[in-house]
Amino acid sequence: MTENEMIQQTSTPGTGASILRDIRALGVTEGSILVVHSSLSKLGWIAGGPHAVVLALLDAVGPGGTLVMPTHSSLSDPALWKNPPVPESWWRVIREETPAFDPLLTPSRYMGAIVETFRHVPGVTRSYHPSVSFAAVGLAAAQVLDNHQLADGLGEGSPLARLYELDASILLLGVGHHNNTSLHLADYRARYAGKKSNDQGAPVMVDGERRWVEFPEMDYEDADFDTLGTDFAQTGLQTTGTVGAGTARLMPQRALVDFAVRWFEEHRGSVEPTAATPGH
Repeated sequence: MTENEMIQQTSTPGTGASILRDIRALGVTEGSILVVHSSLSKLGWIAGGPHAVVLALLDAVGPGGTLVMPTHSSLSDPALWKNPPVPESWWRVIREETPAFDPLLTPSRYMGAIVETFRHVPGVTRSYHPSVSFAAVGLAAAQVLDNHQLADGLGEGSPLARLYELDASILLLGVGHHNNTSLHLADYRARYAGKKSNDQGAPVMVDGERRWVEFPEMDYEDADFDTLGTDFAQTGLQTTGTVGAGTARLMPQRALVDFAVRWFEEHRGSVEPTAATPGH
């Protein structure tokens, strides 16, 4: 959506103060551990844009809380790229010449303006995963981000699993469950037939040197995430409201993940009797 389209669809400009009021009305409280997925354009025109939204989110959780956002990047094996794919003749150059992951310099991809602004807030740190990193600030930031494992980067060795242990909340700000990364943790944990893994790779620093490192990564599916989200809303555990001009959804991450594990096992088919299942 262009800025002119946002202006045309906004009756009253949003502000940091109005966004904060809306977030509070939704149920976000000070001291919360909150993982946010967002789309700035869906919130309408806001004075200060992503800067104002980030400040409102920081105020919402307060100094005793923790704010977390996914900062996923494009550092992965080009042989697996689909959106868009690149010619096979490029693969060697990409693997050999792409700079190693740098938590400060490597940009996020498809995460949006709010995430890119949040990454530059003083005190924000980022987990060391070249493809599916997370950024956080607050009292529990280190607990959430430390020791992010390369293999199955959205599984048990990920910030998502730490958020589950901490009983965090999820805020979908202008986006639906298709953008809800915690459902990948549930996908990892669910037992059903047909799970697949890829041999993933990315450039990272090892002992002070850039290296292309390979690691296994589950082939996550997300085509049914919105349908799952609609069913989860029927539990009454999700609060839906308006933030700016957009729809927002707030829910407990642990309850959602547990629900999603059962949902995947029911809707994607039972586990094969002899299959080894990740996460169990």
